Amino acid sequence: MIIDEGAEAKIYEERVFGERVIVKFRLKKRYREKALAESIRLSRTRIEAKMLYKAQLAGIDSPRLIALGKYSIYMSYLKGKLLRDCKATGALPERIGSMLARMHNADISHGDFTTANIMVIGGRPFVIDFGLAHMTKSIEDKAIDLLLIKRSAGSSFYKRLELAYIS
Repeated sequence: MIIDEGAEAKIYEERVFGERVIVKFRLKKRYREKALAESIRLSRTRIEAKMLYKAQLAGIDSPRLIALGKYSIYMSYLKGKLLRDCKATGALPERIGSMLARMHNADISHGDFTTANIMVIGGRPFVIDFGLAHMTKSIEDKAIDLLLIKRSAGSSFYKRLELAYIS
């Protein structure tokens, strides 16, 4: 069953051996030359899976990588609300700031760190959608993550997040 669709991929909920999973299937772009399109789809799928796995190794709460297909990533199912759709209460900004700092200390830049890519489950934040993530030591790349969350979350939320990020 399709649960979401973006410019790059469709997100499905499926059952694999009785377990609910999320499948992200990277779409074919017909406007691209065929060999280039194939190369881009393969590369982006593998990079995203690698970034998801590296985030898990760094202790970042995120979907668990289950399997990798040619153009698809199988991940654990998470049931929660996107941060953009819920009220940020309690220590959520601080938890997100600490989590982002751990990602950056592991040299992972998310590339789209917004309230639409943070899922809240029982007051705990989980980072989702590593489609634009990459390994980097660049301070500028990491600063973009901070700028994106600042723009999407608002200033009072961001101030608390930032204090946790720098401590």
